[in-house]
Amino acid sequence: MFTQFFGNYLLNQKLITPKQLIDAIQQKQETRMKIGVLAINAGYMTASQVERIHELQSKIDKGLGDIAVELGYMTAKQLSTLLDAQPVGYLLLGQTIVDKGYMTNSQFESAINSYKEKYSLSDEDITNIENSKSEKLIASLFNFSNTSNPLLYKGFVSLLIKNFVRFVGDDFTPLEPEFSVQAVSYKTSSQNINGEFSALTHIFAEEKELIQFACRYSGENITELDEYVEASCQDFINLHNGLFTVNVSNNQQIELTLAPPTPLSDLSPNQVQGSLILPFQFPFGIIRFAISI
Repeated sequence: MFTQFFGNYLLNQKLITPKQLIDAIQQKQETRMKIGVLAINAGYMTASQVERIHELQSKIDKGLGDIAVELGYMTAKQLSTLLDAQPVGYLLLGQTIVDKGYMTNSQFESAINSYKEKYSLSDEDITNIENSKSEKLIASLFNFSNTSNPLLYKGFVSLLIKNFVRFVGDDFTPLEPEFSVQAVSYKTSSQNINGEFSALTHIFAEEKELIQFACRYSGENITELDEYVEASCQDFINLHNGLFTVNVSNNQQIELTLAPPTPLSDLSPNQVQGSLILPFQFPFGIIRFAISI
């Protein structure tokens, strides 16, 4: 999570351009190794065990390594070894930015030190997706003070970012929130959350971005807007909202229910008017997630 917000920090400080950031993220992704791949390579886990954990992550809000240790697939020491061997995301991003000449080493050093100081972050904080300090970063970008339940909205956004990392990829940057959209050709799938905390949620993007999103999420090679794209959008929004309702039930004893996600359709600007719209910049384009406030 901290690597993604570091990209946003670089943009806000005008240290790099959006195009330069996308270029660097693409290059970084080529060398980024995931814990599951590292565990298989080290002989700590089998491919079937990794797939089992991926399935569990659609029901449990935990990282792959934590679940693996709980299930006894590997030890805490083995997980620590893998984490130590895994290149830190923000360092990979910074190295790529420097290699491409977008920043000098001294500029990167100054930027990362300022970033850590501003949010009181240690290196350990930056490598821990579950760290409670992530709430400070989220609060810096999204102001929920005027909402009916700031804690729930923070939890919703924090979980959304983790789910993008877990199920789509970590090569994205959260952009400044929006509260309306122009009348362009977005396609959307929506879902209602019902109960004491009620909200209408949307996932939407241009057609070509949704196709690439579906390729990432499903692991399939999809070339046109078809039933696989629709199923991927519906499944992701249902997965995320389902995990959110479980977290709310466990942590706040608030029982929520979900309506079925809707089929893909053209988005009318009125559908998300007054919603909090969260844009996420991936190398293939921007995916937006909206929640009514």
